[in-house]
Amino acid sequence: MRFSVFISVLRSLGPVVIGISLGFTLSLLSVSWTEEACPLEGKEGEDVASGQDGLLKGARKPSSISTGNDVEFEEDFEPRIVPYKQVQPSAPKKVFRAKYISTELGMRERLIVGVLTSKNTINTLGVAVNRTISHHLDIVVFFTGSRNRKVPHGMFVVSHGDERLIWNMFQTIRYVLDHYVNEYDWFYFVQDDAYTEADRIRELVEHLSVDRELYMGSPEEFIGGEMEGKYCYGGFGYLLSRSLLLRLQPFLENCRNDILSSRPDEWLGRCIIDYTSTNCVSEYEGLEYHHYELGKNSDPNKEQNEKFKRALTVHPVSDPEQMYRLHRYFSEIELQKTYNEIAKLQAEIKNVSVLAFEGNRSAQWPVGVNPPFEAKSRFEVLKWEYFTEEEIYSCIDGAPKCELRGIDKLDVAEVIDTAIEELNKKYMPTLHLKKQQLINGYRRFDPTRGMEYTLDLQLEVVNQKGHSRSITKRVHLVRPLSLIEIIPMPYVTEATRVHIIIPLTAEDRSYINHFLEVFASNAFETSENAILTFLFIYDPEEAQHVNHNDIFIDAKNQINVYERKYPTVKIPWISVKTEIPSQIKFMDIISKKHPVDTLFFLAHVNTNINAEFLNRCRMNSINNWQVFFPIHFQEYNPDVSYHNQPPPATVDLVKDAGHFDRRSFDEACFYNSDYMATRSRMVADVQENEDILESLDIYDIFVKYSGLHVFRAVEPALHQQYRYQSCNPKLSEDIYHRCIQSNMEGLGSRSQLAMLLFEQEQGNST
Repeated sequence: MRFSVFISVLRSLGPVVIGISLGFTLSLLSVSWTEEACPLEGKEGEDVASGQDGLLKGARKPSSISTGNDVEFEEDFEPRIVPYKQVQPSAPKKVFRAKYISTELGMRERLIVGVLTSKNTINTLGVAVNRTISHHLDIVVFFTGSRNRKVPHGMFVVSHGDERLIWNMFQTIRYVLDHYVNEYDWFYFVQDDAYTEADRIRELVEHLSVDRELYMGSPEEFIGGEMEGKYCYGGFGYLLSRSLLLRLQPFLENCRNDILSSRPDEWLGRCIIDYTSTNCVSEYEGLEYHHYELGKNSDPNKEQNEKFKRALTVHPVSDPEQMYRLHRYFSEIELQKTYNEIAKLQAEIKNVSVLAFEGNRSAQWPVGVNPPFEAKSRFEVLKWEYFTEEEIYSCIDGAPKCELRGIDKLDVAEVIDTAIEELNKKYMPTLHLKKQQLINGYRRFDPTRGMEYTLDLQLEVVNQKGHSRSITKRVHLVRPLSLIEIIPMPYVTEATRVHIIIPLTAEDRSYINHFLEVFASNAFETSENAILTFLFIYDPEEAQHVNHNDIFIDAKNQINVYERKYPTVKIPWISVKTEIPSQIKFMDIISKKHPVDTLFFLAHVNTNINAEFLNRCRMNSINNWQVFFPIHFQEYNPDVSYHNQPPPATVDLVKDAGHFDRRSFDEACFYNSDYMATRSRMVADVQENEDILESLDIYDIFVKYSGLHVFRAVEPALHQQYRYQSCNPKLSEDIYHRCIQSNMEGLGSRSQLAMLLFEQEQGNST
């Protein structure tokens, strides 16, 4: 019994004992067994030195650090106090952050195009080049030696001020190195007498490596043949990589001093070969630079050469008309190529859809277009509009039926023609179909795919034997949404001061108290960055009695009261005498009294202005780019909208309380510089017809003469109380008609007016 207990204890303690023994054994084996001489007093350094060849050779304490010279004795360490010096705080360095993420990450655009032109051709061939390639490429810069006062619209022109060809080429390369070498990977230079197929040159650079030193174009031997290598002929254009230009940059001045050529393309080729040892090539990594030399007076439609059809550039082009013909020819080739690719993709989708779980039903119609929108509730169901060839049964003003006209009529006509064309493609030559009439038409806008149409067509079918009969055919069509493009807009802020202009006539005097009360709470008390200016309009008879019977004396007294109540606020006012109150005549006076960078907001006295709208006025008005014409919410006549009911203190934005008055163009936000530039463009028309100032308003002149974006949108923050406008028949017929329509539509909704008529008829019948 005792033996078994002993065995069990030993079995549990045995591993511990063995482990401790093994640890001691390994530690003893790792220690160097040496004797250390004890240093004696007065002979410490000597003993240590004498022991170098004896006991202390190669031996040291395990925790000591060898200094590489065991003979020298370390002196005793004496601590030293380092005095504290306060570090003077330096000005914090301003951290530079790039404006765009692409700049900070070192990302560059792919291609920039430089067109070499002259003062004699910039308005002809230069304009033709710009119109044919600028909308296909990111940036196109025109380089010329002359300085022209008038630059063609829509072109970015750099003038060097020297007509010498070599000097112009040198300045062009230097300008590109100074301004664009860090922003683009490839640089394409071409003369203005060459046509460039922009999509093909862009596709070429997409397949080229950006780190290659490449000089690509049409290789030519140097004149005389005394120099080895080949340069790129400028007539067909040439492509330079960023790496090549950066390597050439330090030697550009040397090239200018060593001008041995009379041609700019040959001079540039010599410079590149001399300092970078890079020759012009027409093929690189399987990619070819196709070009074609065009014969004199040749017609692009009659050219059958395959090289011509594959060309990236065609040279020489004699006149703009030939440039446009070339552009049409190559655009048709690219368009047909795109159609073939679409058909190929559609066929592939159909073939693959057979293997899907749902079979062919998984391929939506039309193939390649997004599937239809699926409503999650009854409120999301898209409504169909019914139409015929003459009428549509869904109108903007809420009427049940209205005439089909304008862009809607063109849309329906085009859809019917397309349907007949597609049916004939499907059934010819067996059958030929002709339209007799449109029986029913339906359309709806699907935000996920585009406009959908369903047409019931009555057709005449003629077979190959000439027999015909009338049939009814239903077809479905989709006008898909095109590629959505993000348009860059200039940068604007909400810190701009707004100058609010309020014209006042004799009929508007009753609204000024309410206007000042609302504006004071929304702007004066919140220190809004805005200045209010009143424009008092007198007719000739009222102006004669202004000294002893001023019709605006109460308004001026109210202005003085608010200026005393808010000492930091000044409300200027201007008096004007005129027979016909015209917006343009008023703005001519106000424009001269303000700087060119002033932002105006032209409004009416019964408009409620708040900070929310003023911020949108600042954001939507862009100097030299865009003007803003908001559509205010017009309240209905309270006697109609709240018939036999007390009107509420505040009116909500609901359809029974009012509507957005699309007939009114009184409110406008624009910069003074844009107004002055627009007025200067209509000087010639004013000289021919002075009455034009009274027949147009601010909206009309910006649309017809400015060339700016005219942005017109509903504005929920801009409310206007109901008022009956006094329409002046002396104004133009269009303005007078709009005023009458605005008064009629502002009375009330159709249901409210119908209820009043019903009550009136009921009263008359009883």
